[in-house]
Amino acid sequence: MVRKLTLVLSSGLICLFAIISGCSKKEEPSKSQQDAASAKDAVVRKQTEVAVPDSVKGKWKSVKLSIMDKEKNKEGFVVIEVGKTMRVNGTNLVIKVENFFPQFIMDGTTLTSSSNIPKNPAVQVHITDNGQEVFKGWLFTLYPNTHASQHSKYGFGLVDFTPAK
Repeated sequence: MVRKLTLVLSSGLICLFAIISGCSKKEEPSKSQQDAASAKDAVVRKQTEVAVPDSVKGKWKSVKLSIMDKEKNKEGFVVIEVGKTMRVNGTNLVIKVENFFPQFIMDGTTLTSSSNIPKNPAVQVHITDNGQEVFKGWLFTLYPNTHASQHSKYGFGLVDFTPAK
């Protein structure tokens, strides 16, 4: 009886060691398996292109932006010419207005304006605070919270726009 019990325990321990050692050894996937996994996980990301149509080019002089100081709960406004850069008085903010589209659309990976009629106004800006990028993207009049700046101190918005004469 003791002999059978010893034999069963010994067999059980051998099986347990075999299972543990089998689980601890990690099998390396083959090169083709790694390549397939990489291809599956790879995200094909196309670069967006900004295309200013001739019907819009040079037709807009400036934009009026709101700057909300969240800490002081105070809103200010600046007017910046399209294509120009401005330092905002009383702050370390520098705002560059890159493009203005009166009727912003996204056509595949191309950002453009479908006409010169202001039906969905948007401005492309690059904003820095003390040389650090705060916001780079688009501000929309009709959809102010779309792609809004997540800056802890300032909020930005497109308020108005002025056509060129």
